[in-house]
Amino acid sequence: MMRLTTLLFLSLMAVAGQAQNLIDLSVIGTYKTGVFDDGAMEIAAYDATTQKVFAVNGSTGTIEVLDISDPTNITKTATIDVSPYGDHANSVAFQNGVLAAAVEHDDFDKNGKAVFFNATGAFLASAEVGVLPDMITFTPDGNKVLTANEGEPDDDYTVDPYGTVSIIDISGGVQNVTQTDVTTLDFISFNTNYDPAIRNFGPTANPELARNLEPEYIAVSPTSDKAYVVCQENNAMAIIDLSTNTITSLKSLGFKDWSTGDNKMDASNKPATVNIRNWPVFGMYQPDAMKAFENNGSVYLITANEGDARDYNAYSEEERVEDITLDPTAFPNAAAIQHEDSLGRLNITTSLGDIDNDGDYDELYAYGARSFSIWDDQANLVWDSKGLFAQTLLSTNPNEFNANNDDNDSFKSRSDDKGCEPEAVEVAMINGQRFAFIGLERMGGVMVYNITDPTNPTFVSYYINRDFSLDADDANAGDLGPENLVFIPANESPNGQNLLLNANEVSGTLSIYQVGGTIGLNEFSQKGLLQAYPNPVMDEVTFTREVSNAKLYDMGGREMMIINGTTANLKNLPTGIYTLVEGELSLQILKK
Repeated sequence: MMRLTTLLFLSLMAVAGQAQNLIDLSVIGTYKTGVFDDGAMEIAAYDATTQKVFAVNGSTGTIEVLDISDPTNITKTATIDVSPYGDHANSVAFQNGVLAAAVEHDDFDKNGKAVFFNATGAFLASAEVGVLPDMITFTPDGNKVLTANEGEPDDDYTVDPYGTVSIIDISGGVQNVTQTDVTTLDFISFNTNYDPAIRNFGPTANPELARNLEPEYIAVSPTSDKAYVVCQENNAMAIIDLSTNTITSLKSLGFKDWSTGDNKMDASNKPATVNIRNWPVFGMYQPDAMKAFENNGSVYLITANEGDARDYNAYSEEERVEDITLDPTAFPNAAAIQHEDSLGRLNITTSLGDIDNDGDYDELYAYGARSFSIWDDQANLVWDSKGLFAQTLLSTNPNEFNANNDDNDSFKSRSDDKGCEPEAVEVAMINGQRFAFIGLERMGGVMVYNITDPTNPTFVSYYINRDFSLDADDANAGDLGPENLVFIPANESPNGQNLLLNANEVSGTLSIYQVGGTIGLNEFSQKGLLQAYPNPVMDEVTFTREVSNAKLYDMGGREMMIINGTTANLKNLPTGIYTLVEGELSLQILKK
């Protein structure tokens, strides 16, 4: 039986009277390629006019055209062959009747192309961009197309192309695009003057920064005047002024201190129990997907902090804590830390941490942040979800916690790596509220947060469409390995409802989730329904009205307490998700 887990958290916004919407997701249709664990469904784009989805099939290198006019019965109508323009497609975007595709060259170290088609798949134009264009996007005003050209090294590290960003002016019409409309920006000007916290590393000492940087993802401001570029492996972000097509800044995203506060994780795949706690480790945010949005006149960025390591034949930065030498002063309890039930199994980078260059490690740096973050328009951290993803997954899926995406019997197998690996992110306005959808690449599923106040997001729900009782390669196992999320607003969707596309590279599926359950706070008040805040909570929780003989249950269905009044002290309860039931009403509370 398919296991569909949906958790709704009813939380009150800090601003009195501000509507708080609830979001529920339900699968209404799935397209199955029948290809397992070969990237057969990766990046998707939607055309509201034709009600078609264009999706990159990484297994064949083509673009699949899917008809979702009936979202409960998705059908494939065509395949776009990009072989005349390069080796295979990596990314697609659609806007104003134009499909843009990032196509890499047959030779890995040669420039790729941005290729343009109309909605029927007919070729319009192409232009040369940088090496390994891995992501493509339009500016909101439709005047420019940008590609993130990753420029990865070869496996022997004999060639390391420049990482670049290409900007294509399409204001004169896509069909008229020529090479003179392309501006490709490199980072050579930063070679001798850059933030020392930026990761510039490899098999040789002091590599050239411009070659070392690997642009991964681009977000454009709503006003189309700025572009923000994540260099994932380098844990850095560049900002581009699109009025002048120049890179104005390049900075490190900094590090997450797992030793303090609510920055907690399970760090080992060995013990039979989950141990979410603080650890003496720093995390590199290393985002993959990113979106930009505007709130009260300010631009914010939201990132899915996946993490990524360099692992080539000629060079690998990965090592486990148990296999390195720890500085005895920094880690006087080294033996305990390096035990496999502690931090011993955790994969860390050898490129950071040996502060005094004496051969042992004074600090430990792990990949990714196992979270999503919100940043301001200067790439300063505003908010991070800390360890909430892990706490939520432990409560919803205690027997599958931190499972891998290609194995349904893999409890905790990703705890020693990058956890659930937040990979995809989408932002949507629904009933006057702004929501973030975050896809978890390894565990699967979608986290939903209300980010109407970007300085204080609130958890709304988690939905996972995965049947752990089946083998992962079973056609009915569900959605494995979310790679890309696309929100379709009700006024553009084929059924008049808000929809969310979920493209999954491991299961090779594209699922359509209907976004429902949007109810405003005023409606709750009118109906006498119930909310709780803060949520998540550490100790005392407050209700929006007095409750009477309400029972609080844990995830196992055990009654934990009976509550009367407008508050309850949950301080002594273990971390987890609890359900408060009062008559026919119920709500769920996350205890930190």
